[in-house]
Amino acid sequence: MIKIMFVCHGNICRSPMAEFIFKDMAKAFDVHTESKAVSREEIGNPIYPPAAATLKRHGIPFGYHAARQITREDYDEFDYIIVMEQYNMPRLLSIIGNDDKNKVCRLLDFTDRPKDIEDPWYSGNFEMVYEEITAGCKALLKFMKDKGEI
Repeated sequence: MIKIMFVCHGNICRSPMAEFIFKDMAKAFDVHTESKAVSREEIGNPIYPPAAATLKRHGIPFGYHAARQITREDYDEFDYIIVMEQYNMPRLLSIIGNDDKNKVCRLLDFTDRPKDIEDPWYSGNFEMVYEEITAGCKALLKFMKDKGEI
């Protein structure tokens, strides 16, 4: 089983969206997905309502979610640690230590247009973020298939 951890700042918008979008795309494969935050600001909070509404509009199933912070143990347990933006990297590395196994990357690094995914909590642009996360998840799934992991 391949284990993927999606990470953003607070674990209430982008990373849970990525978790549930990828879970829906990869349901035919032996893949486990979770999401967590680099910060502690939103610990225990559910998916931000506009993010949940965006998932619902697109028919992406999701269940109970409470924001959690990533741990060093997660680095050892997961095969991929996927952040939404470069801004998350320093805080992530301060928690997990060195990425000596090259598990950490940005989601859109799997696409032909690598870049950060903006935080919709600030921009309000949940639809664009949904589209970018979906493109990144499709590219990640293809990457894993091409690599023979799934």
